[in-house]
Amino acid sequence: MSADVAAGMCAIAVMAKAPQAGRSKTRLIPAVGPAPAAALSSAYVPDTTENIRAAAATSPIAGFIAYAPAGLEALFDGHLAPGTGLILADGTPPMPPDVTGFGRCLRHAITALLDLGFGAAIVLNSDSPTLPTAILAHAAALLAAPGDRAVLGPAEDGGYYLLGLKADHAHMFADIAWSTDIVAAQTRARAAEIGLELVELPSWYDVDDAAALDRLRAELTGAASGPMTPYAAPATAACLASLDAAARIRSA
Repeated sequence: MSADVAAGMCAIAVMAKAPQAGRSKTRLIPAVGPAPAAALSSAYVPDTTENIRAAAATSPIAGFIAYAPAGLEALFDGHLAPGTGLILADGTPPMPPDVTGFGRCLRHAITALLDLGFGAAIVLNSDSPTLPTAILAHAAALLAAPGDRAVLGPAEDGGYYLLGLKADHAHMFADIAWSTDIVAAQTRARAAEIGLELVELPSWYDVDDAAALDRLRAELTGAASGPMTPYAAPATAACLASLDAAARIRSA
């Protein structure tokens, strides 16, 4: 891809750990167990990357997986939409001292994409397989408009499912209490502190507990309703149906 082409595109990277039982979707393990949680993790990845690919049909978007740890790239084989790139985002490059924890990985992903020459970079969670495709396309369009800004997709639990930037603003990841219900609020505050325009997208949810899994199940079976059309997430739907069938057999 030429530098001129990349400069006119928005790169979207899914923050993902290589799927491994006991290490993937750990917050889902109490609800379903380690092996099913890893199976769902494996299903979320193709659906999320295919969703990015669908958004790219209407917007200049390039899809990536921002993965960790290094050396497990092969575990993504067969799980990615065609054309999806891989970038390491383990947080190992030098960072300001106030950028800690998961913030290091997020900033690593943003800087890696911007260093590739893309005009904007988005980090996207891997826990929202039914996120409406229109939201991804809209985020890219907002970042394509003239002027510097950030785009935030707030999650219903107080975190965020998406953050997009046009430049390396390290302060957006500074002093954030990661994995708490104030992450989005603190991110808004960081943008205000540096005078960075922040545009917010509709809120969405993470599938990280039993209640969210029930909500996902309802969406995938067509029982959910709302103003936005959820992405169909066929791999997740098939995986969840298989897990539910196995659970029924065990209970019988």
